[in-house]
Amino acid sequence: MTSESRVKAAAAILCALGTVVVFSQGGQPTFRSGVAIVNFGVTVVDKKGNYLTDLEEGDFEVYEDGQKQALRFFVPCDARPGRSADALRLPPAELHLGALFDISGSMDADMAFARSAAIKFLNTLSDARDFTLVDFDTEVRVARYSQSEFGRLVERIRSRKAEGYTALWDAIGVYLGGASRQEGRKILVLYTDGGDNASSISFGDLTDLLKASDVTVHAIGFLEHQPASARQDQRSRLQRLAEITGGQAFFPLSMRDLESAYGKVAAEIDAQYSMGYVSANTKTDGTWRKVAIKVTRPGLKDIRVRTRQGYFAPLKR
Repeated sequence: MTSESRVKAAAAILCALGTVVVFSQGGQPTFRSGVAIVNFGVTVVDKKGNYLTDLEEGDFEVYEDGQKQALRFFVPCDARPGRSADALRLPPAELHLGALFDISGSMDADMAFARSAAIKFLNTLSDARDFTLVDFDTEVRVARYSQSEFGRLVERIRSRKAEGYTALWDAIGVYLGGASRQEGRKILVLYTDGGDNASSISFGDLTDLLKASDVTVHAIGFLEHQPASARQDQRSRLQRLAEITGGQAFFPLSMRDLESAYGKVAAEIDAQYSMGYVSANTKTDGTWRKVAIKVTRPGLKDIRVRTRQGYFAPLKR
């Protein structure tokens, strides 16, 4: 399949998913194959895993397919929103948080643990503008809540019971469709065992959708009660979903493990830089473009940059 056909297929996938989704507030997922400004959320860690949060715009270089790009906006960790010197309008830097909650039958043994964990974590993110809850089994259901509606969000999570099959890939795809209409930083936290036996899209389709999005995914995988024969595959797939987007995957066995994972996710959100550029490649051919973001500040060694690996170019319609 060519890059152009992959982008078209991604758009078709999200439209098809609209037929299996129950929306609380109406509307249908849409897909934007490209925009003029390419946005990236970026975190930087040293060899000990400590976040570097004092970097400035001049400390970064961005390369697309090996060609250096000029940053058009840069928002440091401690200054949201910021504004670049060229007066280009910045996208709002509000945080939109998504929580994808697996309530299929395979989660029955872990449901109480996952439910308590999700509520506890969401309650710590007081700076999120809104919360999008996607709960799924055989079907996918979506609702969005403001900070003032947090009690309703908690009640919805508490009321869910584990039953049905698992449409995990579809659920993530549906969230991405809604997130494509949001401006700002978008973080999705998955609560799942990583299995899927009911989706209309494939894992490969989903990875294309993630590559086309600017969402950062963090996965909380509950694998303790999964069959040993499936555990490694489910683990590797959750790690792959997070890796594509610059996020992380965690596999807690206890509440202590979970609290440690939450601390890391919260720290990552706080330490995330926002930056963007207008590609020097003006072709609207839908091709995959690999992006490398480098830190050039002298004296920094053995650092790691976490961000998404690239994007699909806009596709001429």
